Amino acid sequence: MAADGVSRRPTLEAVAELAGVSRSVASRVLNDAPYVSRVKRQAVERAVRQLGYVPNPRARALATRQTGAAALVISGEDPSIFADPFFAQVIVGASAALEEADLHLMLCLAASARGRERVAALLRSRGADGVMLMALREGDPLVRMAQEAELPVVFGGRPVGPVPRWYVDVDNVGGAREATEYLLARGRTRVAVICGRLDTEAGRARHRGYRDAMLAAGLTPLPPGEGDFTESGGAAAMAALLAELPDLDGVFAANDNMAAGALRTLRESGRLVPADVAVVGFDDLAVARIADPPLSTVHQPITALGRETARMLVALIDGQDPTPLILPTRLVVRASA
Repeated sequence: MAADGVSRRPTLEAVAELAGVSRSVASRVLNDAPYVSRVKRQAVERAVRQLGYVPNPRARALATRQTGAAALVISGEDPSIFADPFFAQVIVGASAALEEADLHLMLCLAASARGRERVAALLRSRGADGVMLMALREGDPLVRMAQEAELPVVFGGRPVGPVPRWYVDVDNVGGAREATEYLLARGRTRVAVICGRLDTEAGRARHRGYRDAMLAAGLTPLPPGEGDFTESGGAAAMAALLAELPDLDGVFAANDNMAAGALRTLRESGRLVPADVAVVGFDDLAVARIADPPLSTVHQPITALGRETARMLVALIDGQDPTPLILPTRLVVRASA
C-alpha cells in the first residue's frame, strides 16, 4: 500500500472523469486518433495538463482496441445479399485483413428502419472498434450516422454526395469508359448502356464513363436502360432498349448480373451475340465465364476492395490517418464482344 501523504499516479479514468468523457474517448485522444470531436479532444487535453497524467506505454498500445471486432454494414434488407458473389468476395477480403489484425468481423444489414436502428445502437454503444459501410444509396441515413459517430468509419465505395475522408473504391468511370471504347473500336456505332441504380455512386460513375467515351468519339449517348444490378433487371432493361432502339449493335451493362440478363433477352429475341449485338459487362464474376457466350467484362478487384477497406479501417483504429484509395480495373475480352 502507498504510504500516507504520498499522492497516487493519475489514472486514465481520472482524466476521463475530469474531462466529462468516457474512458474510451479519453484513450483515443491520447492515441491521437483522428475521429474524436474537437470539443472532447480539448477537454481531455485540459484534464491531462491539470492532472499531470503520463500514459502507460503498454496500455497506450492497446487503448484503441476495445471490443476486438469491426462491423461491415451493407445497406440491404435481404440476408441472401451476403451470398451474392460480389459481396461474398468482399467479405473474404475483409475477413482476411481483419484476421491479420486480430479483429473479428461482424456483418450487419441496414436498409430497413429496424436495421438502421440496430446500426445506430451499435455506434452508440461502441459495440465495435470501427465500421465499414457499403452499398449506400443517395440520401442514405447511414452517411449521417457515420459522420456523427465517434468511431472510425471507412466507406467501401464512395457514397453519392460529399466525398468522405476515408474510402476505398474502384475506377468505375475509367472501367466503363474502356468497355465502351472497346465496343466502338470493334465498329459498333449504336452502343447503348444498361445502368445500375442511379441513386448509387457506382451506377452514376459507370454511366458517366459510357457518356465520356461516346462523346469523345463524336457520338450522341443513347438514352440509358436503367436496371437494378440484378439479372432480371438487366433482362427487362434490354427488352425496353430493343423496343426503343431496334437497330442498336452494342451494349455496355454496368455489372455482370445485368449483362447476363441482357444476353438472355437478346437470345429470346433472336439476336445473335456478338454478330448482331456485342455485349460487355462489369465485375468479372463467375457468371461472366459461364455465360452463353462467355462475357467480355471489366475486371474489378473485388476481394482487394474488401481487403483494402478493412486495412484502412485497422489503420484508423490504430490511430493512423490513411489516404483514400482507388483500385484499378482492366478489360477482359471473351466471346460476347
